[in-house]
Amino acid sequence: MERPCNLTFPNQLCAKAIQVHNVVELSEALLTIGLHRTRPTLVLVGGASGIGEADKARLQQLFTDKIAPLAQELGVTVVDGGTDAGIMRFMGQARTQSGGTFPLIGVAALGTVIVPNVPAPSSDAAPLEPNHTHFILVPGTNWGDESPWLAYIATVLSQGFPSATIVVNGGEITFQDVSYSVQANRPVVTLDGTGRTADKLAAALRGEQTDPRASQLAASGKMQAIALLEHPDRVTAVIKEILSRLLHI
Repeated sequence: MERPCNLTFPNQLCAKAIQVHNVVELSEALLTIGLHRTRPTLVLVGGASGIGEADKARLQQLFTDKIAPLAQELGVTVVDGGTDAGIMRFMGQARTQSGGTFPLIGVAALGTVIVPNVPAPSSDAAPLEPNHTHFILVPGTNWGDESPWLAYIATVLSQGFPSATIVVNGGEITFQDVSYSVQANRPVVTLDGTGRTADKLAAALRGEQTDPRASQLAASGKMQAIALLEHPDRVTAVIKEILSRLLHI
């Protein structure tokens, strides 16, 4: 485990960050950057590639008007991939715009991201999203190396409390992310109508022929789909129901 550091972004927001080398270090690392409390945890996986501008605006509104306020209401920790793109950007901006105070934690493989004031590790590295409160940088140089860590960190953070995973759009790596959530016995909600992997998972839940990986995950009994365009309010209702089970809200 490396020493923690404070990252300052161009928007003048700051985040605490720490680099870990193995899972043995994780509990101490979380304490070191101020994550002392376990609490209900929401995991976000997927992306926003190929989504039209109108649907992208609708998605961003969902995060700003529904998901961020719900996270604040329930006092949850939100965990995602931490880069300045897609749903991770939506979540970061939504937290800031709604005045949220809940922890927003980015989990990223060190060799895939650009850390402020540090040279980029590769030509396809992505910047970190500047509205996150914490970053946990894990070993790896390839996209997807963070997948098992994302699931495990959510398990540690939610110990004794419920957790859930939301799937929005997403590509090949999203199948990995969902698989690790299922293996962690975490309920998964896929937003049908957001495209790509999320829609394949929803199709599998309807019993349709689709990607075999989607069919296998659907058979786990851990997944449900919500048609986002038809039932946008159901998204927050389902998440609240899952994350409130032990809170008596």
